[in-house]
Amino acid sequence: MIYTVTLNPVLDRTISVPEIILNQVLRATSVRLDLGGKGLNVSRALNALGATSVAMGFIGGATGVYLEQGLGELSIPTDFVHIQGDTRTNTVIIDKDAERHIKVNEPGPTIRPVEQAALIDKIYNKTQPDDYWAFCGSLPPSVESDYYARLITMVQSKGARAILDASGEALRIGCKAAPYLVKPNAIEAEEATGISVRGEGEAYRATLVLLVQGIKLVALSMGSEGLLLAAQECAMHVKPPRVPVKNTVGAGDATLAGLIWSLSQGLSLETTACWGVAAGTAAAMQDGVCVGTRSEVETLFKQISTGSFPYLIDSSIDGVESSDPNR
Repeated sequence: MIYTVTLNPVLDRTISVPEIILNQVLRATSVRLDLGGKGLNVSRALNALGATSVAMGFIGGATGVYLEQGLGELSIPTDFVHIQGDTRTNTVIIDKDAERHIKVNEPGPTIRPVEQAALIDKIYNKTQPDDYWAFCGSLPPSVESDYYARLITMVQSKGARAILDASGEALRIGCKAAPYLVKPNAIEAEEATGISVRGEGEAYRATLVLLVQGIKLVALSMGSEGLLLAAQECAMHVKPPRVPVKNTVGAGDATLAGLIWSLSQGLSLETTACWGVAAGTAAAMQDGVCVGTRSEVETLFKQISTGSFPYLIDSSIDGVESSDPNR
């Protein structure tokens, strides 16, 4: 089974304007609502690829009801912990050419200790060997930074594969629990490793720092420059084809869905990287926080070229030891 866990889900409100101009009244040309939160985006993208996942996390209030019903209409199974607080709403403002956007994220509701414990119990009782558990997104107020790390340790102790897509302290501490896969972007990788990611070389060095912590796979997303997928034995940089981009918000979540789907099918790392980039690119071509269809992803998959290079530990990186005993 594939599970996605979104601790801080959201209703994404996307407003289109002719041009983003500060300190002026802007008149919307369109408004749309999308089910959001990183894990829910992953579930929606998996659903588009034909894979079933169970969406879990915390929801509350009228917005939470809307999210749960919307997922049900998409035939995505859910098992949420219902909380006293209200699920948040985020706002994205994009210009007509989608060349710029402004995204305002609400902090989210306070999660009581009893509610946090209830989710841990749900996850523990569901976990089976070889499951995929994707822990995604920001932490709501009152949830400690080590919450993801605790969940990662718990599911992997039962033989499941934990996947982490977070930022800040939640990512840094979560990486110490050695999840199966982490998917940072360039900024998040810099936060976790201290290496400024400005190109392929720095991206590669950052993945090494993460891999030596016991993480099996690092998928470092680099925006329009594509994805660097690294494992102990190899690494590959996959670039997307040139396409008309409408909205990049949520594209990284679709990328993660493509990676999870491919891994769950037992496909090679090179093929997995290509599916991830194809799914992320398809999402960036949609209006709102949306995902591409299976047909759109397959079309892009056929256009993608890859480049791979040998995995060599750079001993000049502080704290990194060579994986080659003869070196």
